[in-house]
Amino acid sequence: MTTDNSTIFKLSDVVAYSSFQFKNPIDLAMGKNEQWIIYGFNGAGKSTLVDIIREAYRLRRGQIDYDFAPAASRRVSDNIRYVTFHDQYGSNADSTCYQLRWNQGLLDDDAPTVGEMLDREFGERPEGKRLLAALHLDDLRTKKPVMLSSGEYRRFQIAFTVSHCPHLLIIDNPYIGLDEANRRQVAAFLNSIVRLLPLQLILVVSRMVADVSAFTHVVVVDNGCIRKMPVSDFDSSLYEKAALPPEEKENIFREVLQLPNHTTLTAAETSEVLSFHDITIRYGERTILKNLDWRVDYGDKWILEGENGAGKSTLLSLVCADNPQSYACDITLFGHRRGSGESIWDIKKHIGYVSPEMYRSYRRPVPVENIVASGLYDSVGLFRKFTSEDFARIDFWLRLFGIESLRKREYTQLSGGEQRLVLLARAFVKDPDLLILDEPFHGLDARNRRRAMWIIEAFCSRPHKTMVMVSHYKEDFPSCITHRLCLKKNK
Repeated sequence: MTTDNSTIFKLSDVVAYSSFQFKNPIDLAMGKNEQWIIYGFNGAGKSTLVDIIREAYRLRRGQIDYDFAPAASRRVSDNIRYVTFHDQYGSNADSTCYQLRWNQGLLDDDAPTVGEMLDREFGERPEGKRLLAALHLDDLRTKKPVMLSSGEYRRFQIAFTVSHCPHLLIIDNPYIGLDEANRRQVAAFLNSIVRLLPLQLILVVSRMVADVSAFTHVVVVDNGCIRKMPVSDFDSSLYEKAALPPEEKENIFREVLQLPNHTTLTAAETSEVLSFHDITIRYGERTILKNLDWRVDYGDKWILEGENGAGKSTLLSLVCADNPQSYACDITLFGHRRGSGESIWDIKKHIGYVSPEMYRSYRRPVPVENIVASGLYDSVGLFRKFTSEDFARIDFWLRLFGIESLRKREYTQLSGGEQRLVLLARAFVKDPDLLILDEPFHGLDARNRRRAMWIIEAFCSRPHKTMVMVSHYKEDFPSCITHRLCLKKNK
């Protein structure tokens, strides 16, 4: 059905066949020329609302009316485009950049450039040429997508989606994985899209965006309820400063500090965690790390800083034994020189690791408890029987992260924030000697960021625990940090 001329879609008394159910039937309309931010805590129902809007669920009751005039097609899928970002490498459907990031020598020389791909999509349409010029994509035309920086790739992906000329563009987590400069760049990019093209925009976030100048309304999804308000009436501090009970921090510290002291290290492995000497990493003509010296001793808590493309994730890949170039480098991990006969599993057994890209390993409908359990033995799947002690550990960390009720749920059915909490529990479950946390708070709301921060600080207050952490938000740095390493992007 179609709406009147004042709305692009209208939900009337809607209840959908979805696993998440709102408290009341939904009555919600998006006026022509409105631009929205959908904001809410993890698991609040933001993704369900978006799926209802784009007709991904059958309705139990009510109706949804659309008006996409003057579009030739009236199909919802032609007029509403949805893109969700999970990490700096791309959208949910795009794994190419992630797969090639450590092996860029494998890139096909015949792969199309950014310019070739966008020209093919936009064709000769005048609005397409104006958009490409306004979004400053001309400087990217000769590059292949896999060679773009995080911010460049984010702009390319959004422009590629816009090339399909949707009436409504919905973007989930547009700023995830981006440093401050790239967040500003993408915000300006979205403002240009709204200004130049006849489309409407919805952002879906759990951390409020800094620049709201392009938006007219905020739709708050909270505790099973939906409220729409002008952006000027929305006070993000009421949500961003949402407090956990005062005793929660004390409880977390008490429970973590009561854990028995545990190490998988031998006496020969306890002199230092890692030592890098004169490390240089190149991909083709690009130098990512140059002449880097770095030493981490037991009990150190490091923060890695630097803009997108400075080499932070590359550095962590060397620590985790995931980068094949590590064998050609002067690297010592846990007392063992790389390439001296140790396996990657000899290294990984000491490490608890989480990164935004890990979700790519869990795309099958696996129960949450299985994913957390896989962290005990560094597997992706569950290939062994676990002891009662193993299950006690799993229970402990699920409860500490506040996700014990999700234990039997399938991971793929969780919200993005809930998935992050599961992967954090997986990183802690084996009580590792070294925690490597690459953007651990990605996709988490204020309450869960605070809870995760307390868990990290409590864990790191135990004897000889070591941590290396990456974050693009200074407010996310734990108070336990003892050292900083700032990487500069090689030009």
